[in-house]
Amino acid sequence: MPDTKRTASGVLGGLAGLVGLSAVAGILVTATVTPAIALSGAAASSAITMFDNLPSVLEIEKLMLPTTIYYTNDQGQPVELTKFYDQNRSPVEFDEIAPVMYDAILSSEDKNFYQHGGIDLVGTASAVYDNIRGRDTRGGSSISQQYVKNILVQRCESNAEEVTEEKDGETVVVTTLEEALANCYTEATTAAGTEGIQRKLQEMRYAIALEQKYSKNEILLGYLNIAGFGGQTYGVDAAARYYFGVAAKDLSIGQAAALAGMVQNPNSYRIDMKGGSTTDSDGNPVNSEEDGYKLTKARQVYVLDRLLADGKITQEQHAKAIEEPITPNIVKPKTGCAAAGGSAYFCQYVKNIIRTDTAFGATQDERDKALRRGGLNVYTTLDLRVQIPAEEAVHNTAPAKIDGMDFGASTVSIEATTGRILSIVQNTQFSEDRAVTDADPAYTSLVYAGSAKYGKSSGFNAGSTFKLFTLIDWLEKGHSLNEVLNGTTRIIKRVTNSCDGDWVNFENTEVNNFGGGRGWVGTPMSFTAQSLNTGYFSMAEKLDLCDIQKVATKMGVTRGDDSPIQMKVLNSIIGTEPVAPIAMAGAYATVANNGIYCQPKAIDKVTDAEGNDLPVPKTTCTQVLDPKIAATAAYALQGVMRSGGTGAQSNPWDGTPLIGKTGTHEDLQTWMVESSTNVTTAVWVGNADGFGSLKQWANGVQLNQMRHRIAPAIQRAADTFYGGNEFPQPDRELTRQVLTDLPSVIGMSVDDATRTLQNAGFTVIVGDPIDSGEAQGIIAAQNPGAGRVAGGTTVTINPSNGNGIMVPSDVAGRSVSEAISYLRAAGFGNVQPGVCTEEKKVKGNGEATGTNPPGGTVVNRNSTIQVDYKSEHCNQ
Repeated sequence: MPDTKRTASGVLGGLAGLVGLSAVAGILVTATVTPAIALSGAAASSAITMFDNLPSVLEIEKLMLPTTIYYTNDQGQPVELTKFYDQNRSPVEFDEIAPVMYDAILSSEDKNFYQHGGIDLVGTASAVYDNIRGRDTRGGSSISQQYVKNILVQRCESNAEEVTEEKDGETVVVTTLEEALANCYTEATTAAGTEGIQRKLQEMRYAIALEQKYSKNEILLGYLNIAGFGGQTYGVDAAARYYFGVAAKDLSIGQAAALAGMVQNPNSYRIDMKGGSTTDSDGNPVNSEEDGYKLTKARQVYVLDRLLADGKITQEQHAKAIEEPITPNIVKPKTGCAAAGGSAYFCQYVKNIIRTDTAFGATQDERDKALRRGGLNVYTTLDLRVQIPAEEAVHNTAPAKIDGMDFGASTVSIEATTGRILSIVQNTQFSEDRAVTDADPAYTSLVYAGSAKYGKSSGFNAGSTFKLFTLIDWLEKGHSLNEVLNGTTRIIKRVTNSCDGDWVNFENTEVNNFGGGRGWVGTPMSFTAQSLNTGYFSMAEKLDLCDIQKVATKMGVTRGDDSPIQMKVLNSIIGTEPVAPIAMAGAYATVANNGIYCQPKAIDKVTDAEGNDLPVPKTTCTQVLDPKIAATAAYALQGVMRSGGTGAQSNPWDGTPLIGKTGTHEDLQTWMVESSTNVTTAVWVGNADGFGSLKQWANGVQLNQMRHRIAPAIQRAADTFYGGNEFPQPDRELTRQVLTDLPSVIGMSVDDATRTLQNAGFTVIVGDPIDSGEAQGIIAAQNPGAGRVAGGTTVTINPSNGNGIMVPSDVAGRSVSEAISYLRAAGFGNVQPGVCTEEKKVKGNGEATGTNPPGGTVVNRNSTIQVDYKSEHCNQ
């Protein structure tokens, strides 16, 4: 065990205090430089003054520590997902390091550590002597001096950066970051001549000051936590875990001796490079698995010898440790998002937030340092209970690539009531190696679920999922879900746009439905369930594209490049704009959350290395829709998920009430967004770039149907762990039956009558031709007749057959024979005497009293017309 207290013989056995030690150091150095005047009082005084005037305050800055990303498991405990670091370090407390490790470092580096006052004068004198003669030196330093050296190295490294310059119009890298970091170590540890003397003196001065401020144990622990052990491995605990797979407290004698031996030249003595960590003078690899890591073994033996000589280990322990070969058990720490496995794209989204959001620093350099050196603990919203089923659904359905197209698939699930992102999954494999991603479309670092800001993606055409915003605006304008509109394919001339000027159909282009259907007269309720484009166009005719645009904006939707949504043309209401899946999930979550929009977030909490809370990226939950609007919209969107709705295939049918909407943009992009009251899931499958057809097949599924394989599996998992309630009832006023003026179409042609009625929102049935005085083909009757009727009423129209003649009304008073002749002359071919009524004083063959059918009735010209009459003698 190392001593735990400074002895009374410290500071050179009696020269107590800074002044006394400075005097000795000054005389020592002066004597080494100019022996002839070493005992001169003036020289000694000058040396002391020079030494005392060196800077003495060395601030120990925070160690460069890895930033660790966590998720929370189902037990509520944080679990490491991955780390980011320039230096892999896991600082430990004094009692978390094996005693033999302390013994090994002291015996080999500074056996008098607990006796001296901060500097090893003999070793330092030797080093200074070498400097004077122009020889390089790395030795002669006490643990305190080495601690100083490491502090200075880290200070330099914390400010190291790539150096570039402009040359011939191009940016040229003069010094890489790796070179800058290497220079920090070289400059702090290797110097000759005057520079070396100056460095040694300053090192001594700082070391003495440290000894005045900190205890020996604090200095020793600080040194072991900061020291480099090769590559990116820093600190004894990280080294123990990396090279041997054990914690620092569990190191064996041989392992401790090997690590203690490394500190002299970490990159030469590292044991994680099987092919050799360095080369000999002939360029041959040395210190490899093949040669038994002979350089490190030699250093280990040296340390073991010192331990034995100091009585810290027995002869038996010494022999056993020397006999054992150095056997690395390399345990590579998780680092970077590739180490996060299936959660790599969630990790990348979080990483991009840290590198972008000012909560982590005002400048890019500050944010990058926070990520790789800040020692942050970042607790994310990731929930593996949703993430893992999402990974399985995506990877079992959507291949990482498809020849001939840049194929992509992405899913995101968001907790509707908070905006917490529970899952992000992608079909591709994660890589940030540009050479790999350029060569193979199966690899990318882009997060398709996100926009440019945090996903570095540009979004995808939303298709009919974008109809949500027209539906919301329709309801906000007071329209009913049961208002009847002409949703048939037709020419729409103009739609209002108060932002950019009205959209005008100058070319009289007929708007169509995907797949070529002609549409129908119906209601927004049916248009939504069946995703009828022409139905939504008829809704837009009554709205303002600018207002629809504003609805999308307040519900958190931007274009994929994070610029505002633009809705300048009619087709924009059916999703021509590229948007991010996270944005669409957030919008549908707003409906599910009673009109409250919660900005999506991936980070719950951030602390520093000591566990102190730090600011997190700011997100808010805001009421952007009237709850009755949200409830009524949800009522319409539930129809999508019911049997017969376009989203029924994506319903897990687990008993959880769901809203949803499908989306297709031409043959390029497909979407499915669905939500319970608690969790919203958005699935996109399509072209990450380019124009590949989604009609082809992979894994036994047509590409345009993959969304329906993926979405229900994810939503089922979300429903299992988060549940869902019934959606609120729709507003009565917004679901009212709407009365509409039914025009008269009698006298019109069948086509004109049909068009007139359909444009007014009525369903038309053309009945059988009827007898009429109208010309053949002209509408002679309609049922119901003109007036105020319920919107969408079915109207039956009957054209004339052209054979109808109206029975004259002026037959009465004529003689029977005259009346019959009159009717025959009017075109009736079958006129007969009718009913006779006896009446006295009526002479002749009788007097006509009327006809059957009566006058004014339209009948077929071949119909029998009876002339009723009166006569004195009806039986004659």
